[in-house]
Amino acid sequence: MEPDDPINVLGQPLASCSTTPMTGFFRDGHCNTCTADQGSHTVCAVMTAEFLAYSKYVGNDLSTPRPEFGFDGLHPGDSWCLCAARFLQAHDEGCAPKVALASTHIRALDIVPLDVLKAHAG
Repeated sequence: MEPDDPINVLGQPLASCSTTPMTGFFRDGHCNTCTADQGSHTVCAVMTAEFLAYSKYVGNDLSTPRPEFGFDGLHPGDSWCLCAARFLQAHDEGCAPKVALASTHIRALDIVPLDVLKAHAG
């Protein structure tokens, strides 16, 4: 799997999202993507308690540790490459987390309008 060009939504080189915890479809700390990334893990989001509770409620529990997958669970303040559709869903429900635009892959724009991302820029 070859990642798409590492360009962010601002047209600049894609910055790192997080290495602690390690994130990204490729687990390289960046919100890189490719055709195999069906979830489009392209939005670098800063977790909030409200968003983590919402995500758990809609069936994607990001806060509970899953040691069998090497996943310690996310906490408020952690940055994570979030699925673009989940981000947009949270935006529509009024509980979207903050976004690091420099670390959000340009392919997120296939799903989330730039003005929505900018409205949540942190």
